[in-house]
Amino acid sequence: MGNAQDKPPGSGAEGGGRSDQATAGSGARSRGGEKPQSRSASGKGVANGTRSDNSPAGGQGERNSPAVDTSYLDAPAGALPPHLARLKNAGNHLFKHGQFGDALEKYTQAIDGCAEAGIDSPEDLCILYSNRAACFLKDGNSTDCIQDCTKALELQPYSLKPLLRRAMAYESLERYRKAYADYKTVLQIDTGVQAAHDSVHRITKMLIEQDGPEWREKLPEIPAVPLSVQQQHRDKPVSAEVAQARAARAAQEEARRIDARFTLLKREGNDLVKKGCFQEALEKYSECLTLKSDECALYTNRAICLLRLNRFEEAKQDCDTALQLEPGNKKAFYRRALAHKGLQDYLSASSDLQEVLQLDPKVREAEQELEVVTSLLRQSLMDSTTHTARV
Repeated sequence: MGNAQDKPPGSGAEGGGRSDQATAGSGARSRGGEKPQSRSASGKGVANGTRSDNSPAGGQGERNSPAVDTSYLDAPAGALPPHLARLKNAGNHLFKHGQFGDALEKYTQAIDGCAEAGIDSPEDLCILYSNRAACFLKDGNSTDCIQDCTKALELQPYSLKPLLRRAMAYESLERYRKAYADYKTVLQIDTGVQAAHDSVHRITKMLIEQDGPEWREKLPEIPAVPLSVQQQHRDKPVSAEVAQARAARAAQEEARRIDARFTLLKREGNDLVKKGCFQEALEKYSECLTLKSDECALYTNRAICLLRLNRFEEAKQDCDTALQLEPGNKKAFYRRALAHKGLQDYLSASSDLQEVLQLDPKVREAEQELEVVTSLLRQSLMDSTTHTARV
């Protein structure tokens, strides 16, 4: 796994997708720590290969071009003064639109501005370093990402996003032990970070292959996150976007749990049918239907059990439901025919068997059963005629 390739999912800051064009900022900073020059200062109005006269850089708009809403630039940004808040907001906007190199420059200007103005706000500086780290991570510059995340964590220990981004950067550099330690720290703070769970599972396999059974002994020390920090994180109000993401993850997890339970119960029911344990199989299929009530095969499977238990009316009802779900289901027609036969409704049984043969003339069992049912129907009609004559 190379530095700029196969990065784990979820490496973004406040949104945005990957842009292979946004590379200028990380290259400038990594060469001797030079301060990147703002693209808007050149007066050429180019950002990531596109015109940006109306961009957050503040250039003049082209004549007759539509007005661009820049009201987001004046949104409050912690304790930052207005001119630095505008830089941070511009960086967030650029990042959201995939312009990671330009966003990096804005965050760098804001960080340098804080130093020049003597601003001592650990929380705001932590966010700026963490956001710039997200830009480095998107550009594949994992080394500078780690440096910025470490600075952010020095300012605000146990901050979730810098920890997660540093873990991803370590993983992309194949420094799996350090990545594992950061991911485990993240999960102490918030057990709901699915990306961390997935990465821990993936890295554990790699470390076992790399270090053998004693892989845990070679790990760096994993800090114990104070309970006060964990509680503070739980009590922190979440944005609508975060709440929506958590709800979506919870729904996916519940769907996976239901699918796993459903598959297990259905397999157990099938195995019990093969063993002739029809009552137990019926219970398994019934429990399956509480999880997925629109699964046609469950009704036809349960109908087998009910037929073997001589519960013909219930078997017929299950086949009726199956045919509502799949009007052309051969098994449902055939098993309903057997239920009708058990209820001595030979005319209905004959009709269902003819439906089976119309759908598939090669069903030998239906042909044989139709002969039996036709004979029984003829006999019942004869018996009825004889009884009427006697009366």
